[in-house]
Amino acid sequence: MTLDELADFLISTSAPAGCMDLSELDGFLAGLIAGPVEVPPREWLAEVWDNEQPDYQNPAEADAVLQAIFAHFATIETALDTSPLVYAPILWQDASGTTVTDDWAVGFMQAVSLRPEAWQPALADEDASLLLIPIASLAEMGVPESERGEQALTDEALEGLIQDAEQVLPVCVLGLRRFWRDRAQGVGMVRH
Repeated sequence: MTLDELADFLISTSAPAGCMDLSELDGFLAGLIAGPVEVPPREWLAEVWDNEQPDYQNPAEADAVLQAIFAHFATIETALDTSPLVYAPILWQDASGTTVTDDWAVGFMQAVSLRPEAWQPALADEDASLLLIPIASLAEMGVPESERGEQALTDEALEGLIQDAEQVLPVCVLGLRRFWRDRAQGVGMVRH
């Protein structure tokens, strides 16, 4: 199953109504890969489907969909580990040609929300938190205005971020991945 076929399945009537679209899935998988701890596939797949089961036509389709998701996970992982960085987030363009970034960012933050305690060191670290702010700010755009918290970025900065999202988001994801790797290896940490 190709990525386009997976995208079509995710928005089809066979998929649960609340499941992720391809952009949200891409951000979610990037968040899992860049994160501090491994989350078991059984747990994160439930999130993809909004804790419901897709209505597969047959076992072969179920297998093809799962293989496509796992293949995309591996593709993102490889792209983040390639130098120079080749990961490119999957972002939509709306009818007016504006890049839609909030789906991707909501997906990434959903991955963060699976292990909020484990992500705390990144929030407490000045450099790592700066990598999360753009993603969290874009995710806020997916929330109704009445439910949004205080905006971390000015409207002008947010507009610039949306325009530059294709360049900024991969750097943020890679930076967070490196933060957790360095932390796991004790790099840059003061030992007593």
